[in-house]
Amino acid sequence: MSPFDAILLFLAGFVSGAANAVAGGGTFITFSAMTLVGVPPIVANATSSVTQFPGYITSTLAYASDIRHFWRQALLLCLISALGALAGALILLALDNPSFRALVPWLLLAATALFAAGPWLKPAPKPGHQPAVGSFAGSLVQFLTSIYGGFFGAGMGVMMLATLGLTQAGDYHRLNAMKNMLAVVIAAIAILVFVSGGVVAWPQAIVMIPGGALGGYAGVWIAKRVPQNVVRGFVVGVGLFLAFYYFAKG
Repeated sequence: MSPFDAILLFLAGFVSGAANAVAGGGTFITFSAMTLVGVPPIVANATSSVTQFPGYITSTLAYASDIRHFWRQALLLCLISALGALAGALILLALDNPSFRALVPWLLLAATALFAAGPWLKPAPKPGHQPAVGSFAGSLVQFLTSIYGGFFGAGMGVMMLATLGLTQAGDYHRLNAMKNMLAVVIAAIAILVFVSGGVVAWPQAIVMIPGGALGGYAGVWIAKRVPQNVVRGFVVGVGLFLAFYYFAKG
């Protein structure tokens, strides 16, 4: 790994952690940075889960005051997320690199479209009502979202913000805090599967982890001060560019 590659991966980790803390989409950045430096697609995807994990933790800690109000009710969603992530990660390991590589541009395009549609998928917040954290609809949708998160992860945070907004009550920061909490569970299970399967590129991960941790904490600061449309527009632009890049590359 050259010094240029190391700097690129560190910066990708930071931007990814910040994006995930705000709304999601960080895997767009880490996955693509690793493939650009020659990491195989499945390994790049698995390593992205490892590199983003510290960012999920730090951004969750930054929302500790919000999480204290609902974490007990959210334990069922945590269990459901763990089961879904396990299924998704095992599906990924069942594929080979060429098969997964063919899916990448479609996955990126679908995740980017969902990210862009996020504001219209979520109803108006209802801060005056207690969230129905354990509802059947919310549990089912979270299970499906966590399967996707364990399999690929790009846009997982966006999907959770949209689906939590449809099935739970609460303002943006409450939903974002819950999203970050569930993302920690999904990433932890996926990482256990990927490490046991031997598909993690540890040198690249070690370079990106500090950047992801710093970006995750900084992202909460950004989320509270920078207009969401600005961050969303940046991530959508990155997602579209990468999707068409991988389509053109074949």
